[in-house]
Amino acid sequence: MTVRAAVVPAAGLGTRFLPATKVVPKGLVPVVDTPAIQLVVEEALRAGIDDVIVVIGPGQDALREHFAHAPVLEAELRARGKLDALDIVRRATLPTVRFALQEEARGLGHAVAQVASLVGDQPFAVLLADDLIDPTVPLLTTMIAEAERTGGSVIASMDVGPREIAMYGCVDPGERDGDLVRVVGFVEKPSPEEAPSSLAVIGRYVFTPRIFEALERTPPGRGGEIQLTDAMAILADEEPVFAYPFSHGRFDVGNPLDAMKAQIVLALARDDIGPDLRTWLDAWLSDA
Repeated sequence: MTVRAAVVPAAGLGTRFLPATKVVPKGLVPVVDTPAIQLVVEEALRAGIDDVIVVIGPGQDALREHFAHAPVLEAELRARGKLDALDIVRRATLPTVRFALQEEARGLGHAVAQVASLVGDQPFAVLLADDLIDPTVPLLTTMIAEAERTGGSVIASMDVGPREIAMYGCVDPGERDGDLVRVVGFVEKPSPEEAPSSLAVIGRYVFTPRIFEALERTPPGRGGEIQLTDAMAILADEEPVFAYPFSHGRFDVGNPLDAMKAQIVLALARDDIGPDLRTWLDAWLSDA
């Protein structure tokens, strides 16, 4: 079992970031100076993925353009001697990134189902564009290794506590297998009283190709949406599915507060702006 493909669903409207996302797709909202979607794609590439498929919605062609070659811009930067900026543009130029169109907003499961013919009969990863993982945390690399070891699907999870579990898909846990927890089932956004655990599903997945069959058998839920969590529950009844709990390094950049935290953490880690930012923060907080 070798995982070489990744799917990045990015068709959401980003309503929590209006008016910034009125024209700009939410995946292009920058974290410091790099769009979130690029950081997610780079995470996949670091994990050994060589085929990335981004699922976009109607009117989101700017996401295609971000990864496309920009000869006019490159020529202008070269002519002005802005070679550092030229390197940054080339880093974002990834013409091997492919795209699939989700014409209707019918849920995450529906978005993943759009790429069945592109992925084919092979295991693959799914990285949600709203979930940003600190580059120092090798989450996806570890998950791929565990999927290859077990031959099953591996789902990232975090213990979010009983109060917050109602905001997430929830893992119904079984026996442990090393660092993994065998999944008995999933419950979508349960009340704290009904939750079988406080392990929340986080937006990193490594699936066997049978998830596509499960999606075909998943009935639409509320609002006509096809939930990926429902398909995962079907899959867990038929073959091994594991949760991989991790504890830190995740930011929900679809949430304005968490997005601000990601800005600060990733900026502080940079050599070019981190030291000055830390000095300013220390001074500002001491005067606050």
